[in-house]
Amino acid sequence: MTKDIKIAIIGVGGVGKAFISQLASYIQRNQSTLSISVVYIARSSTALISKDYSPLPLTAFVPEKLDAAGVPPLSVPDLIKFLKDCGSEAILIDNTSSIELASQYPEFLKSGIHIATPNKKGFSSEESLWNDIFAAAGNSGGSGGYVFHESTVGAGLPVISTIKDLIDTGDEVTKIEGVFSGTLSYLFNQFAPAGGNEAPRAFSEVVKVAKDAGYTEPDPRDDLNGMDVARKLTILARLSGLSIASPTSFPVQSLIPKPLESASSAQEFMTNLPNYDADMGQLAEEAKKEGKVIRFVGSLDVASKSLKVGLEKLDASHPIAALKGSDNIVAFYTKRYGDRALVVQGAGAGGDLTAMGVLADVIKIIARIK
Repeated sequence: MTKDIKIAIIGVGGVGKAFISQLASYIQRNQSTLSISVVYIARSSTALISKDYSPLPLTAFVPEKLDAAGVPPLSVPDLIKFLKDCGSEAILIDNTSSIELASQYPEFLKSGIHIATPNKKGFSSEESLWNDIFAAAGNSGGSGGYVFHESTVGAGLPVISTIKDLIDTGDEVTKIEGVFSGTLSYLFNQFAPAGGNEAPRAFSEVVKVAKDAGYTEPDPRDDLNGMDVARKLTILARLSGLSIASPTSFPVQSLIPKPLESASSAQEFMTNLPNYDADMGQLAEEAKKEGKVIRFVGSLDVASKSLKVGLEKLDASHPIAALKGSDNIVAFYTKRYGDRALVVQGAGAGGDLTAMGVLADVIKIIARIK
């Protein structure tokens, strides 16, 4: 029997465009066994809505089609009603970073609408939202739709699925440590490479190169404040069984010089960042004299219920020190694995990789739909 599925997509930026392209290819490959129709595509100001639930064209989709459509997006209650009335199973794809949308996940799930998303906000903000989401989710003991969020940590890397498999099979996570930001991985791999004999480059120069190459957010402070890593660590801690109030409830080191936190623009921040290169340069030199390198690390210890995010000095032989490019690495220490961690490593950023993780979640949902 052919499964009939309707999909709503919100967010058509880098991840959204890549997801639409990958989804179109997936639909083409599986058209003999699946009937998948994208019936809603929206960005913040405009939307394409298939009022009769016929499939919207995905081939060669560009965001400009939304601008030309000129239709305001549906409100959340109206979108829920639209998807409930479709007569089929419905999946919401949230490719945004909106806490406003994420806060409505429980309502979507209670209405039987499934969710696949890379949006970290719903899973790393106030703990009450986390609890409400999974109380409603059909794959977590609730009676509502299924929710999957693999790409909230590590883009396309199997980080969430790995920790869930460990726990579901009865293992106990004791400690997790790693580099969770592709941006910060790139910055420090360039700034203080392991085994390098040359003097460290100016940190501001490395940030500029990364920004110009598109590795950072448009305002690099959104990467340097450490909150992206804190959110990912919060998600893993909650999956490990810890009660974490929010990503601001444990120590998070910001790499933004205090006087530049209030810079009025990214340009002002970048212009003045060289004035603070000496501080970071000194840290790198001190580490080098000890035969170590500095890296931006997130770690959690389950027994002590402690989490922290910030710079650490690591031996040059440490697996984290040997990372290349913008790779992520996550080491899971568990009762079964003992002192030898289970390591997940690889490219942890980029629109195509994140979209792949979202599509993999969609496939998991489809497999569970009766």
